[in-house]
Amino acid sequence: MLDINTLTFDSQGLIPAILQDWRDGTVLMVAYMNQQALEKTMETRRAHFWSRSRQELWEKGATSGHYQRVRELFVDCDSDTLLVKVEPDGPACHTGEPSCFFSLAWSAENDAAHSATSHAHGGVIDRLYDVIQSRRDDPDPKSYVSSLFQGGQDRILKKITEEAGEVILGSKNADRREIIAETTDLLFHVLIVLGYHEIPPKELYQELANRYGVSGIRTPTPTHEDTSR
Repeated sequence: MLDINTLTFDSQGLIPAILQDWRDGTVLMVAYMNQQALEKTMETRRAHFWSRSRQELWEKGATSGHYQRVRELFVDCDSDTLLVKVEPDGPACHTGEPSCFFSLAWSAENDAAHSATSHAHGGVIDRLYDVIQSRRDDPDPKSYVSSLFQGGQDRILKKITEEAGEVILGSKNADRREIIAETTDLLFHVLIVLGYHEIPPKELYQELANRYGVSGIRTPTPTHEDTSR
């Protein structure tokens, strides 16, 4: 249990709190908590903050209905910043964007593929999916992904079969490097299948959260083949 007395609040009795999507790692917003807001957050399991402008306690989502349900709370090494992992009930930003960090200000990458989106997605999976979408919607004759889309669904699915077989061989060979490389290839082509059907990775994150969330791991529903054994 968190001992609030071990935290370092500033001269105004506040501590910055970074909200992060528990499902995909997206940084949603930054706000401030005082001791009362932190206690209320842990009591209700919904994010509460202290408004510096209004000088009052407020619950995120109380007006919009877009509550931020707290899953985990971390303290940094200096005990002066909080990381709050949440399951959002809706957009975190008042503009309607999922995250307050939706404006790309600078990028070390000049390649258009890396700047296809201005949204601060959770990780490489989301960014890679964006690139795949751009290759689908704006084909590049030199692009492998574009060539797969132009080849149609059967060609894409054939690659899934091939890559799954390579994963199996890597596992049978007990070759760690091979397993990593081939699983990466399989995941890449699975993302292309998702792109073909216009299913963003966030829908998979939500499905995983629904299945393996608060109540723990749910046993997958057996297939006909499983039950016949």
